[in-house]
Amino acid sequence: MSHSSANHPEAQTLGVGKAIAVLTSGGDAQGMNAAVRAVVRVGIYTGAKVYFVHEGYQGLVDGGDNIRLATWESVSMMLQLGGTVIGSARCQDFRTREGRLKAACNLVKKGITNLCVIGGDGSLTGADTFRAEWSGLLADLLKAGRITSEEAKASSYLNIVGMVGSIDNDFCGTDMTIGTDSALHRIMEIVDAITTTAQSHQRTFVLEVMGRHCGYLALVTALACGADWVFIPETPPEAEWEEHLCRRLIETRGRGSRLNIIIVAEGAIDLQGNPITSEDVKKLVVKRLGYDTRVTVLGHVQRGGTPSAFDRILGSRMGVEAVMALLEATPDTPACVVSLSGNHAIRLPLMECVQVTKDVTKAMNEKRFEDAVNLRGRNFQNNWNVYKVLAHLHPPSTKSGYTLAILNVGAPAAGMNAAVRAAVRIGMINGHRMLAVQDGFDGLAKGKIEEIGWSGVGGWVGQGGSRLGTKRVLPKKYFEEISKNISDYSIHGLIIIGGFEAFTGGLEIIEGRSKYEELCIPLVVIPATVSNNVPGSDFSIGADTALNTISNTCDRIKQSAAGTKRRVFIIETMGGYCGYLATMAGLSAGADAAYIYEDPFSIRDLQRNVEHLTEKMKTTVKRGLVLRNEKCNDNYTTDFIFNLYSEEGKGIFDCRKNVLGHMQQGGTPTPFDRNFGTKMSAKAITWITGKIKECSRHGRIFANTSDSACLLGMRKRSLVFQPLTDLKDQTDFEHRLPKDQWWLKLCPILKILAKYNISLDTSEKAQLEHITQKRASVESHI
Repeated sequence: MSHSSANHPEAQTLGVGKAIAVLTSGGDAQGMNAAVRAVVRVGIYTGAKVYFVHEGYQGLVDGGDNIRLATWESVSMMLQLGGTVIGSARCQDFRTREGRLKAACNLVKKGITNLCVIGGDGSLTGADTFRAEWSGLLADLLKAGRITSEEAKASSYLNIVGMVGSIDNDFCGTDMTIGTDSALHRIMEIVDAITTTAQSHQRTFVLEVMGRHCGYLALVTALACGADWVFIPETPPEAEWEEHLCRRLIETRGRGSRLNIIIVAEGAIDLQGNPITSEDVKKLVVKRLGYDTRVTVLGHVQRGGTPSAFDRILGSRMGVEAVMALLEATPDTPACVVSLSGNHAIRLPLMECVQVTKDVTKAMNEKRFEDAVNLRGRNFQNNWNVYKVLAHLHPPSTKSGYTLAILNVGAPAAGMNAAVRAAVRIGMINGHRMLAVQDGFDGLAKGKIEEIGWSGVGGWVGQGGSRLGTKRVLPKKYFEEISKNISDYSIHGLIIIGGFEAFTGGLEIIEGRSKYEELCIPLVVIPATVSNNVPGSDFSIGADTALNTISNTCDRIKQSAAGTKRRVFIIETMGGYCGYLATMAGLSAGADAAYIYEDPFSIRDLQRNVEHLTEKMKTTVKRGLVLRNEKCNDNYTTDFIFNLYSEEGKGIFDCRKNVLGHMQQGGTPTPFDRNFGTKMSAKAITWITGKIKECSRHGRIFANTSDSACLLGMRKRSLVFQPLTDLKDQTDFEHRLPKDQWWLKLCPILKILAKYNISLDTSEKAQLEHITQKRASVESHI
């Protein structure tokens, strides 16, 4: 069973007469507050009463003031807070039947028959046990006279829904758990800081990260920082690992690197099941190699700090889906857990997911390590396979005879360098000669091309911008020069990393193939742009970094208003005509409105938004946040909206505006963008290697079929190659947009969480109808 997101035009009355309790249990994780906020606000929106349970299951057992009615305002300003505002505790009492009797009694007395639990697999298993025992608990309470028969009848069954909050990403059934992305942010901040000091002194650093039973954090960290070695519980190193590790460190130093990084998961073991600790690794390196070695144990810092944009959006989306799952449940519906599959929030049977999670532990205990990796899921397997390829000691001596050229096209985006690094190194591992092209198609035409080696891309993975240099120039007017250079440098394949210009440039090269035979070589486009507007891919490299930059800036802007009188901020984001950044940043920052081109708006909508904010400001809310995508409307500019709000808000609130500008393109890439860029390039090199062999005839490459020029995109859960020509029909070239954008279905969630009275129908069909109607309405008034 898998059920997907909220198609609920009637949602506003779904919860009338019902009560929901929400609790956070087990270890805290950043993003839990976003989930709590969404449960409270969507619950209230549906007409239900929503209760906080403070201090996890302990609060459920103790009752009293621990179970409190939540209000809309009580979850204001908690989106950007780490940890869990309602508290969490390990609870022994709930493990006993007497404890569960007390908890049941407390819920029955308040008429609560819906429980939303945010925690790890232990917390969720406890919830399922509670539900299974419910009728027996009621019978005992009735017999003991602790509840009346009317109360027992009114609470005859208990609905349970779970959301997984765990920084370890150790729950099977979801691509990501709440808190994992934020933990990776904390780890990478520290790794980047350590990298600079280690390079100053030629040091080896051994970093221990959390993950007692799951190596996800260690593995992704190793990929995102280009670590020399990683120890994870799921795949213990081979018996001679000590010799191999020392050889790897010597090789790295021999290539001119001034630092070594070794990542150790806290649960790392050898083949016999004995622990491998960070101190063990340090002693080995010092004893065998005499290197200056330091150990850093990251500990609880990984749980702390502000949640990332991804975790805020994930928590919000899961919270919405959880409320709908509870309110639609019947006594026969099995307890479910809300999971992330690609970019969809779905419902899965809770105990099936818990069972697979337990199967991983069992496989590891029985030393069936290959099974453990497979049970972890495709995402984990892909990370492990890419890491193994990149961890080669040195490229093979056999050469393929093929030459690949890499170029960046369009505006710079954080993560481009990680993609280039992976392409160069994996290309060399495949025996190819790798060429770096400076300044995109312009450099390809002007011969700014040079061979790049293994150490030439050392340290690139964590660097922002584009080390190769990038331009928006398209290739059409330079076909003559480009063809000559492809021939002169014997280029057999092109890897184009960039935004919409990379896509259109690829299409132009296909057009030029009929006239210029040299252009008949395989090419692959890897989307990299902060705007996330490349057709054929749900995500582009760089968009996650930009989104986090905007979210962090919004946090600071909102904080600047603390203690002042009521204030509304109008913030302009980048993205061209694409409203991805404005919408997603609006969700992650708790905006009151996001104006985007894809969702047309009129002066009436602006008026409604001003009135809505005015009403909110008359209560306890002191701050307003409005995001505007830079090209959402030619006439309703940022200045216009600022002036309108300033005028209409006189005497109630004042206004400030910020244009964020190019800071959105800068900065250090996030763990997601580093990892995404690395995996995209690994996949692209494998594909282009196969395509070159396929198109090779008597030592010459001739590729002129549509499937020899592809875009590699993330579609739901898979990385897929799509012929560029097939994507033309899916593209609005005038506005540089894909015609179909998955994230538009999240627009209603933003509005509901900002207290707008609209329909919560998040299906693609409903969104298309809504936008078509709005567009017709706006046009009729022009």
